[in-house]
Amino acid sequence: MKRVIGTVIALVAMGAAAFAGGTTEAPAKAGATAAGGTTAIRWSFWGSEARIKNTQLAIDKFTEKTGIIVAAEPAPGTGEHFAKFATQFAGGNAADIVQLGGDFSNLGVGSNVGSVLLPLDALVKSGALDVSKIDASAIAAGTVDGKLYALPLAANMPGILYNKSLLERSGAPLPKVSMSWEEFASWLAAVKAKLPAGVFPIADNSSNTDQSYYFGYWMRQNGTPMWDGTKSSVKAADAQKYFDLWAGWRTAGFIPDAQTAGGYAETNESTSSLIAGKVAACVIWSNQLLNYQNATKDALDLVELPNAAASRMLWGQMSQMMAVNKNSKNAEAAAKFISYRVNDPGVWKIMGADPGNPVNSEARAVVATTEIAKRVAAYIDVAGKHASARDPNMPGDSQWNNRLFVIAQKVAFGQSTTAQAGQQVVDLIAELTRK
Repeated sequence: MKRVIGTVIALVAMGAAAFAGGTTEAPAKAGATAAGGTTAIRWSFWGSEARIKNTQLAIDKFTEKTGIIVAAEPAPGTGEHFAKFATQFAGGNAADIVQLGGDFSNLGVGSNVGSVLLPLDALVKSGALDVSKIDASAIAAGTVDGKLYALPLAANMPGILYNKSLLERSGAPLPKVSMSWEEFASWLAAVKAKLPAGVFPIADNSSNTDQSYYFGYWMRQNGTPMWDGTKSSVKAADAQKYFDLWAGWRTAGFIPDAQTAGGYAETNESTSSLIAGKVAACVIWSNQLLNYQNATKDALDLVELPNAAASRMLWGQMSQMMAVNKNSKNAEAAAKFISYRVNDPGVWKIMGADPGNPVNSEARAVVATTEIAKRVAAYIDVAGKHASARDPNMPGDSQWNNRLFVIAQKVAFGQSTTAQAGQQVVDLIAELTRK
């Protein structure tokens, strides 16, 4: 066992060092073989501290069962993860298993996913990858041009997380599950009147470095979808209205000032102003409720984004698709681990409802027994009725998120007007979607 642990540490350290820079040592090649002929594979993913810790527990169980070593290579966020993968793939030393989001857009190869990923159909046929209990919608999400390239772990939806205990301690009203924009603004005002000094009703989620789904949702319910696969309906005036909304909330004290908000990346519970006690609510994906709740003794729950019931513009999204590097020398071992992660009930007992509602029917039964899973299921039961088909991601999704964040920050710090920001958004969309 000491030899196995040493091999894992070496593989992870070499991969991390190469990405960090300052060394000429390359990471282990995909499909490395440990001393004594033990198969060792590498898995590149991202997540919070809780996900990383629980993932390692699941990996340990897999190694005990199969003897296959899995070296986990976590990144703190999606941007860092995909930048690392692109760099390592170009150098011929990317991990065997690569984590994707809800689709293939972050790979930056359009529909040509076969230039990076290995088709999994032969591995399904051989029995290395079991899809017998996987939802058809999940298999469809991982299929391009008739070939299966990835399997999602779960599905989830965006929502507003609120600190129920904080609101009750403060004498502030609890939110309704469904609210119009006017009702939501009135709720924010009522909460502000009751919260202690220095605590705000909701986080500044106008844009974050690794996601822009509030912007995307607002545009959908505004009737000006961000991207439909061929064109954008967003005009400068539409984007300005969005920034005006957040600027108004900032002026009213509904969201933190720019300096305070800037201290929280809002990517997960480790960087959350809600967990830090600075705000009463924030926008998250439903699968994140588990780790947020585990990070606080206060009771948390979910409500819909404003106007969802009327607009029906929420959407469900596949979560954390797992794929195999086309250059992997141990594709069968990689497929066995993916099959284990997606299907094994023991894994889901460890992970809970992370990263969402499982796409495996037996796994859903496992996580449905927990209190947090029941809260997520109750939310999705309401929000799912107010959802419609998901729009495609913006081309260059990671770059879009990063640069939209910069635009939003300049507005927050008074370096740009909302009108200037609106035009900058339109210009950015044109740049990223230009053929």
